Amino acid sequence: MSVYPRTNYEMSKEDLETILDACKPVTCMMIGGVMPRSPQENANAAWASLGKKMGFDSTTVMPILGESTRHFTAVPSETEKEKHDRLHEEAREKRVSRIATLESEIKQKQEEIGDILEETDE
Repeated sequence: MSVYPRTNYEMSKEDLETILDACKPVTCMMIGGVMPRSPQENANAAWASLGKKMGFDSTTVMPILGESTRHFTAVPSETEKEKHDRLHEEAREKRVSRIATLESEIKQKQEEIGDILEETDE
């Protein structure tokens, strides 16, 4: 892994909820001398998962003072090509989602026009 300068990241609201949920205490009953993972272990696992998803080393996460809890800095764990490919794919997914939303809105508006025309014909 190459060492990169710190990069600013912003996690989604859903990602933040996952991190916060992982930090909650775990109620348990010890059976057979095996304890469940601690909230710290769960939080570390959640950060590791987010780091893999977003391309940063989860052990380097630091908050950005003055920003919301969704913003943080970390050292990227991906190569420049991997970053380019990930950003390209994220942009493609965003475009596909936006097109689907627009097509749905167009269909709805066309149905409204049809309803208005039917009312006019009556």
